[in-house]
Amino acid sequence: MREALRVVIDPELGHNIVDLGFVYDVSVGRGVARITMTATTRGCPAVSFLKEGAAQSACLVDGIDSVEVTMTFDPPWRPQMISPDVKASLGFAEVN
Repeated sequence: MREALRVVIDPELGHNIVDLGFVYDVSVGRGVARITMTATTRGCPAVSFLKEGAAQSACLVDGIDSVEVTMTFDPPWRPQMISPDVKASLGFAEVN
């Protein structure tokens, strides 16, 4: 499921929602995919776009009949949630 979600690209940051740390939880049971995710901020203009993209991508996975996407801001997203490779490409310096 996480691989399927990697096709959803944040329009501002230009990277996928998994590597950006937006996907908090994914569970699948009885043909239903449940995705809990976030965005950079509550007021992010891309929230609907990201949520719809996640739902559409998850629907393409074999065996998935329906998808429930829950947006949450608890815990709040932080840049530390970004994968190391994406941090490097975005120019984030590692701080020890």
